Amino acid sequence: MYLADSENTRSLDLEALRFNMAHFAEINQDNVVVRVLVVPDSEEHRGQQFLADDLILGGRWIQTSYNGRIRKNYAGVGFTYDEQRDAFIPPKPSDDAIFDEETCNWKQPESHV
Repeated sequence: MYLADSENTRSLDLEALRFNMAHFAEINQDNVVVRVLVVPDSEEHRGQQFLADDLILGGRWIQTSYNGRIRKNYAGVGFTYDEQRDAFIPPKPSDDAIFDEETCNWKQPESHV
């Protein structure tokens, strides 16, 4: 998707922008993700401070990544941040789902595939 800048007649690739910005998940007292926001690359090194203090949002912010290079999975609302694994874990999709330690994701038992 492109957004035209009528003043300068430039186009902005919004999809590329999404991947060139840093993303931070706000987690509540139970380590559950309540929202994910974008931070300019220039503020990535201080994302927690930028969001909590500069933007006066408060809260605890943990960086996440679309490509899974950090914290295993891209955080989404309802995911849980596991401090010991340093990973975002999605909600369990079913009672019989099996947790995969390597990916920090859920898998269905073979009988359900």
